[in-house]
Amino acid sequence: MKQRCPWPGDDPLYLAYHDNEWGVPSHDDRHLFEMLNLEGAQAGLSWIIILRKRDNYRCAFADWNASRIARFNQKDFRRLMADAGIVRNRLKIHATIENAKAFLKVREEFGSFDRYIWQFAGGRPLYNRRRAMGNIPARTPESDAMSRDLKKRGFRFVGSTICYAYMQAVGMVNDHLTSCFALKTLGFGKTAAYAALSPDGRFSAWLKCSPDGIMTWMG
Repeated sequence: MKQRCPWPGDDPLYLAYHDNEWGVPSHDDRHLFEMLNLEGAQAGLSWIIILRKRDNYRCAFADWNASRIARFNQKDFRRLMADAGIVRNRLKIHATIENAKAFLKVREEFGSFDRYIWQFAGGRPLYNRRRAMGNIPARTPESDAMSRDLKKRGFRFVGSTICYAYMQAVGMVNDHLTSCFALKTLGFGKTAAYAALSPDGRFSAWLKCSPDGIMTWMG
């Protein structure tokens, strides 16, 4: 039997998310945008609630097409407030529309949202080798920096705790426990190479991750 982090319990949807998505490095702009907004929607709620509504969110928010969401008007807002398939919170819905506008500006400036957001992890996944759930922090200096910059750029529902959960979700941080099979599946314990990006999102150098998780410059 596979050993896992304890938080998914025995819920099939939660288990699939843990096994196949949580901690997997994502560089797809649409997925990165989706997860940022879903993490914001989770604020004050359980993540499993959001997972169960995920398909409804995709339908309600134009399959996370930021260009379309940025053009949502009052009619769209009323439609969303009446949609029982999503979290009908006025502030969260408004934040998603505003986040789409901010997202498009970031993509225009950096070429992609991926280039922008991954700078807060140094351009490669951070492996933390946590042995127990109690060792996982709610926020870090990296999530603090991300939160500050996102807020400055007009994003909403992006506090540091939300940003750290986001970093875990999209694989910027790998917080699978050392006893969890997914830690090695996602790269820890294997030799792997990652692209290191400079703060402006440009390629800087290659880093090699050794089987024990030590990162070294490849030149």
